[in-house]
Amino acid sequence: MNLLQMTLPGDTAQAIYNTMAAAETEAVTMNAFDLALKGGWLMIVLLILLLMTIYVLIERTLVINKASKEDNSFMNRIKDYILDGKIDAAIALCRNTDTPSARMVEKGISRLGRPTADVMSTIENQGNIEISKLEKGLPVLATSASGAPMVGFLGTVTGMVSAFMSMANAGANVSITTLSGGIYEALVTTVGGLIVGIIALFSFNYLTTRIKGIVNKLEMRVMEFMDILNEPAA
Repeated sequence: MNLLQMTLPGDTAQAIYNTMAAAETEAVTMNAFDLALKGGWLMIVLLILLLMTIYVLIERTLVINKASKEDNSFMNRIKDYILDGKIDAAIALCRNTDTPSARMVEKGISRLGRPTADVMSTIENQGNIEISKLEKGLPVLATSASGAPMVGFLGTVTGMVSAFMSMANAGANVSITTLSGGIYEALVTTVGGLIVGIIALFSFNYLTTRIKGIVNKLEMRVMEFMDILNEPAA
């Protein structure tokens, strides 16, 4: 016999003990899916945002990894072709090399013979196009990072409204069970919104950092190409 059964009458103590045991069993057996269902329909919105975030993160990571791979001998071969007057070979090499820097160099080669400012402008325009391709999908992550916590906060408000409505309808018979549905919705959606928002924010910062690294490499390749063009004059 435990302490609860010693201090209360037998039937009352046993009833309370059974209720507590049932509540403990329910808490132990409730999994993440059951808990998510407590959040209501707003959890569907958060799930969609989470799936979009994961998709963009994986897809952009693959694209960025591909764009960051470069042949270390590429610029040396371009230099040899240009100095030897093999412009067609240089263009063919650029077209066979599927990287942003190769496409930028190809644009510069196609403008050979024009003023240096025109060549540089053409390369910069192509660079802007390449960067915009790499940044595709980042607005989705930015939207998820800022929108998911707001959706969670909306669930908090609607959950508390639901709890107070249940309290008002119950009148003098209000109990914790009556309020639990609204409280579950309020807390679960808040946690879900924060989790999705944090994942999206970290993903956005990670991809942005990777893209900045590629941009720095592109700037270095442009300077190398312009040095090649100016070398014959020296």
